[in-house]
Amino acid sequence: MKLRKASIKDKSELAALCIESYTETYHAHWEKDGLAWYLEREFGNQRIALDLSSSSITYYFIEFQGDRIGFIKMNTTSSIPGIVNAIELDKFYILSQYTGLGIGNLAFDALLKKTKLLGKEFMSLCVIDTNDKAIQFYKKLGFSFHSKTRLELPYFKEELKGMHHMVKGFI
Repeated sequence: MKLRKASIKDKSELAALCIESYTETYHAHWEKDGLAWYLEREFGNQRIALDLSSSSITYYFIEFQGDRIGFIKMNTTSSIPGIVNAIELDKFYILSQYTGLGIGNLAFDALLKKTKLLGKEFMSLCVIDTNDKAIQFYKKLGFSFHSKTRLELPYFKEELKGMHHMVKGFI
């Protein structure tokens, strides 16, 4: 397993992988037509190109045995109020046929090595509060609960809008 930083020339392949991996996991979380709206908003070619051109956002491909099987999106600042000198794990998705193989742990370890070089004290993330599998995964990686919030997106099912902020210290 290795992480490879995505560049603007990767935008079409990255967009396709983002859409595939997100859809596998979250297609049932959306009201009618909501998923298509969100996929265009977050992973459309225009958004991906804008993100890849930003100095505050980094995408990584997760590669395994020569295949690109997932992606990570990092922001250079945390969106959690009161958390400073932090980097944010914005998105972390692996195609379903590769989950449960330890690749997520390897990818996270590789990501930690990269992010520690930035001199940040913390890494933060948000996770849906009913996603027990992801919460347990992040707890195993050393994240702890910080606070509750809500996902304020149209078309996302109301009962799934609860979110947990989680934080991991590097010190």
